[in-house]
Amino acid sequence: MASEGPGSGIISPRIGEGRRRLAAVMFADIAGYTAMTQRNETKALEVIEENRKLVRSTLSSHGGTEVKTIGDALLVEFDSAFEATRCAVQIQQLLHERNSSVLPEMALQARIGIHLGDVVHSSDDAYGDAVNIASRIEPLASPGGVCFSEQVYDQVRNKAEFPISALGKQQLKNVQFPLEVYKVVFPWESSSSRPVSSQRDKTRIAVLPFTNISSDSKDEYFADGLTEELIANLSSVAGLRVIARTSVMRFKGSNKGVGEISNELSVGSILEGSVRKAGTKLRVSAQLIDSATEEHVWAQTYDKELEDVFAIQTDIAQKVTSSLRVKLLSSEIESMDSRSTKNMEAYTLYLKGRHHWNKRNEAGLTTGAKFFELAIHEDPGYALAYAGLADCYSLMGFYAFRSPTAVYPKARELVQRALELDDGLAEVHASLGEILMHHYWDWPGAEASLKRAIALKPNHATSHLWLATYLQARGLVEDSLVEEKKCLELDPLSLIGNSDLAKTYYFLRRFDAAEVQYRKALDLDSSFAIAHKGLAEVYALTGRHEEALLEIHKALDLSGGTPLFIKDDLGFVYALSGKPDKARALVKELKAESSVRYVPPYGIAVIHFALGETIEGFEWLEKAYKERCFLTFIKIDPVFDGVRKDPRFVALLQGMGLAD
Repeated sequence: MASEGPGSGIISPRIGEGRRRLAAVMFADIAGYTAMTQRNETKALEVIEENRKLVRSTLSSHGGTEVKTIGDALLVEFDSAFEATRCAVQIQQLLHERNSSVLPEMALQARIGIHLGDVVHSSDDAYGDAVNIASRIEPLASPGGVCFSEQVYDQVRNKAEFPISALGKQQLKNVQFPLEVYKVVFPWESSSSRPVSSQRDKTRIAVLPFTNISSDSKDEYFADGLTEELIANLSSVAGLRVIARTSVMRFKGSNKGVGEISNELSVGSILEGSVRKAGTKLRVSAQLIDSATEEHVWAQTYDKELEDVFAIQTDIAQKVTSSLRVKLLSSEIESMDSRSTKNMEAYTLYLKGRHHWNKRNEAGLTTGAKFFELAIHEDPGYALAYAGLADCYSLMGFYAFRSPTAVYPKARELVQRALELDDGLAEVHASLGEILMHHYWDWPGAEASLKRAIALKPNHATSHLWLATYLQARGLVEDSLVEEKKCLELDPLSLIGNSDLAKTYYFLRRFDAAEVQYRKALDLDSSFAIAHKGLAEVYALTGRHEEALLEIHKALDLSGGTPLFIKDDLGFVYALSGKPDKARALVKELKAESSVRYVPPYGIAVIHFALGETIEGFEWLEKAYKERCFLTFIKIDPVFDGVRKDPRFVALLQGMGLAD
């Protein structure tokens, strides 16, 4: 049990009175609080209460216990140094998000210090080495920063979410011997304060797209598939942090050097190589490069038969892990081996399926599904092929290329079959979580599946992204920011990851921050239709109607007008921009189109609501409810703010299990 109230100083009964114990202690205080008090005491008191509220909101999920408040500082105790560090990072992330959308004079910044050592409890207080040293480390942190001792570093060095920089030995006040102190380096810090590549953690690694040097360009899928499988194998190693496929594939065919790429991805190591496939013969060359020196740490060439590709993948992963001095568990080796089929034809078909699935358009999903079906025919026991086919059906439903009721049940059945064949595949648990969330509204099941996926593979960026989606759907939008950040730490150049973070700000009604983040996504790729669609929504709700129309037309042009969830946004923008006739004409067009293909009723409902046509809006929203179409974010989407208290809307939330 945590303290009974703010500043009460009452200690949880689980902590034994007068008993010495090993604990992680965190000190957090507000930077510049004294000066703030002198300028405006009332405002300072508001700030300190806001800071305490934010800190307290993070404690329970990390096992933290508030011991007491000391002026503007909080003393918190944890059983785990790892959880203490995660909690501190989350606090600073939340504060950074808050500060990005307020005026500079309203910014709230904290310093945090952590130490692992002995703590003794007496009455309503705690004292001992851990408390003393943590309180001395805290001032070493910059505003918005986290510093900790070597004892904590030893516990988190291979698990940290962000790079760690050594500050060297520090002589702390009233501490006899100098202590090694470290700091977390956050992505938003200035380049001068961030570690150069020589300081980066070598266990943060990017697998660059392997080059296809086969005589047949049609073998490109094989090189891409080998890259993807190596990422998957290395991601199963707990001691490594591996950049996701979507970020590294942006460097395919790039002329950028190792140093430039490592800086963009903030990695300490890079694995690159080439593939030559000729008939049944296979040559794979791979080299591990230190991003600081650009020197080879390890390199090897494999001349094997095609059927030996699975052994090659496992051996490369083992050699890379060994070179980086990371302990490889036998269970992790088994996980690598279990991904494979022994049927070479099935494996080749699977790689072709993933090649087309990664295009994420209607034609790609349809073609990919055919290849996955052929792979299953070749090897009915190939779990990943079932998962690939499930992912095709799931995305067809999510993007409304097919009716959700037609494809999601198929996807669920296929995922269940994949789990029966292999329960240890993180990607399959993640797929199940997404299906249960978007179509079945099974919130406990979705949460359990997504957390199981992350437990199996903490490096799986998509699992963090979908867990963020789950938290948003449940109304826990602030909490979802942490998972969004974890996704982008693993997949920094992901277009959908960056756009989903912008969507989170949109759900929080922080429209300025949403616009900035959508612009960041478009800086990565100006042709990304989803980001233009998101900007249109932001502009529409903030009265910038002409800009909204410009952005939605860009989205339609770039997408070819095929995704109807973009097309119906045009009607929404028309309605809000004082063009009701055009909005109604588009509704008529969508209804006519529904006679020849699936048209999501959700979009038509939104247009009616924007037109103020509440009766028609609820008629179409009821159809969306029956078809389980696009309602995941109904609890938090601003477009429904005008009808949120309507009994019909409350009934829909209750039916979805989302009512408060």
